[in-house]
Amino acid sequence: MVVFLDFIFYAFVVVVIIQAIFYLFFFTRFTFLKQEKKRRKNIDVSVIICAKNEAENLQNFLPSIINQDYPDFEIVLINDTSNDNTLEVMEQFAKQYKNIKIVNVRSNETFWGNKKYALTLGIKASTNEFLLFTDADCKPVSKYWIRNMTSHFSKEKQLVLGYSGYSKIKNSLLNKLIRYETLVTAMHYFSFAKLGLPYMGVGRNLAYTKTTFFKNNGFVNHMKVLSGDDDLFVNQIANKKNTSICFLKNGFTKSIPKTTFKSWFKQKRRHISTARYYKLKHKILLTLIYSSQLLFWILAITLFITTHNWYIVLALFLFRVIIQYSIFRAPSKKLKENDLLVILPFLEVFLILTQLTIFINNLISKPNYWK
Repeated sequence: MVVFLDFIFYAFVVVVIIQAIFYLFFFTRFTFLKQEKKRRKNIDVSVIICAKNEAENLQNFLPSIINQDYPDFEIVLINDTSNDNTLEVMEQFAKQYKNIKIVNVRSNETFWGNKKYALTLGIKASTNEFLLFTDADCKPVSKYWIRNMTSHFSKEKQLVLGYSGYSKIKNSLLNKLIRYETLVTAMHYFSFAKLGLPYMGVGRNLAYTKTTFFKNNGFVNHMKVLSGDDDLFVNQIANKKNTSICFLKNGFTKSIPKTTFKSWFKQKRRHISTARYYKLKHKILLTLIYSSQLLFWILAITLFITTHNWYIVLALFLFRVIIQYSIFRAPSKKLKENDLLVILPFLEVFLILTQLTIFINNLISKPNYWK
């Protein structure tokens, strides 16, 4: 028994070291990063929104796109085979604003339920070289969203990763979990991008050029994968030279969060299912991050219960927790999620268990279509 506990103890030490390396070497890339204010660029932009049964959200949030303070931009609205009055709402807006273009996607047996097919049609229909993507349930936090995101384009930078958070709901533990998961994901992809290893972005706030899209054959390489119009495409084309990040507050978008665990769980199943198609180096690093987190808590609890070398275990446990809080503080402030720090360990454990459950579920059955 003692030999076994010694093995658990040394494994715990190794896990803490691995976690410390990730926090101190990887995540500090974003923690200590200051966003430079880029020079204003008045480039022609196409804002692309793909909507499926989003009539109400378009009514509520499209005005925040229309009223952007930007000299020249078009809005491409893609109606992806909706069965509500999404198309009618789009047409009402198009009658009022000349810069709105509608792409009405009809049912296609080959690409049924595939958002990438609809997006490809929208991109082809767009007029401008610079493309900015968001969703129908998203709202820019300021009228300078387009200006902030597009300011990061340059001759070399053809891909811009933005941040999209979720609205806060008071006294909702699920809402905190959703926002924590979003914060962690952003820390990961911003930090990896600054390290020269960009691996994903979120379609709620993402920009790239039309030339980049077609030069890389668009979504062809993963068209049959239901999700991944954002992260798989970024994983395919992004590198340290062509990728920039935008995390100024005026460049944020906000989305409506799920209000039931079941609906959020279903959404995350679809999102997580794309990770298996990432490049090998990204899969190895992300697997190491998650597995070291999972093992940290399992091994720590085991050692605390058995009181084996408890004083050293406690010191290592506190060391890791202190590092975590130190590294999370600045990103939480930058991304306006400060309230999550109070219950950070609880949210971490909750998310780890949820992700493990999702992984097991995805092995058993495939997630559904995007809507």
